[in-house]
Amino acid sequence: MAGSVWPEVYRKLGVAPVINAQSWVTALGGSIMRPEVLRAMEEAANAFVDIKLLNRAAGEVVARTCEAEQGLITAGCSAAQVLMVAACMTGQSEANVEQLPDTTGMKNEVVLFKGQRNRYDKAFVTAGARLVEYGSIDSVTPEELDAAINENTACVAFVIAPFLPQGIGLEETVRVAHARGVPVIVDAAAEVPPRANLSKFHRIGADMVAFSGGKGIGGPQSTGLLAGKADLIEAAVMNSLNLDSSHAAIGRPMKVSKENIVGLVTAIQLFTDSDEAAEWQGWQSKAKYLADRLKGIQGVRIAIEDDPSQRQGPQPVLRFDDNYDGPTIAEIVTQLKAGDPAIYVGGGGSRAEINLVMVNVQDGEEIVIADRLEDILRGE
Repeated sequence: MAGSVWPEVYRKLGVAPVINAQSWVTALGGSIMRPEVLRAMEEAANAFVDIKLLNRAAGEVVARTCEAEQGLITAGCSAAQVLMVAACMTGQSEANVEQLPDTTGMKNEVVLFKGQRNRYDKAFVTAGARLVEYGSIDSVTPEELDAAINENTACVAFVIAPFLPQGIGLEETVRVAHARGVPVIVDAAAEVPPRANLSKFHRIGADMVAFSGGKGIGGPQSTGLLAGKADLIEAAVMNSLNLDSSHAAIGRPMKVSKENIVGLVTAIQLFTDSDEAAEWQGWQSKAKYLADRLKGIQGVRIAIEDDPSQRQGPQPVLRFDDNYDGPTIAEIVTQLKAGDPAIYVGGGGSRAEINLVMVNVQDGEEIVIADRLEDILRGE
């Protein structure tokens, strides 16, 4: 592998590291943990503990960080989605917890705006629920949400993610749902930073909010944070741990190791104590370097975009005019992946662009990315 270190643990398996300009995606390993996190996980591995007590203590850290009543560390954000819905269906009934995924006799419908359907929403139905859509992709009203709620509604789900429409917005969603006595759960997997988002959605009135622990926070990739109202989080705990029962709850396959719990707690503390402005400036500097290097290519427009509803930090975005006669977007992406090292970028698919996400680009890798793109786009 040219120009970078190939860790021996990967070399033995024949798997080469890549340059990640695609964001905190699970497919590329999320994020890179800081040395302090790794040391904390190693220390945690050297003793036995009561896992339930450890979960409770870690949950207090999550609750304080998110300014919520109660918190829980989960096996990723997707597990948190499963547990949120399970909690809304079972409440704190031990019988209901043991009955899942059979939801007979329980409220089992999850109402979701059609425009927010996504590849991850299967987690909302894993515990036995049924999705009920409202609105259309391009149009939705509060009245449509109200009409979708009935006596079988367990909760209203709201998803916040780049390029995903927000429909009537979270505040209005909370207003309508709460007027009908229905909780609102929020999937905000990749919505930190900014750090303010950890508490923002709770202040708006969401009942439970889930984040990934292995993206912007920099914890273990297989962890997540769940925080919210105490009664519902306690129900999520019952569906997750359920250590006092002779039965395994629906969340049993989603258990979190002591090492991962300690790793995420450490990452949360480092994340909230670190300088967000300095972090942003580092991304901005790399973005500007790439934008400057890629200017002046015929038919290629490049601009740095940082709209938080669409972009995770400042990103150089390449778009292609009609007079561009170079490789297609798909061909560019393929050539970048075929190089040594392989470079993964964002965009393509339904978006006629290539975006270069700086959040995981390590120092010096922006030079490698620029060199490779110049070779491809300028034909050098």
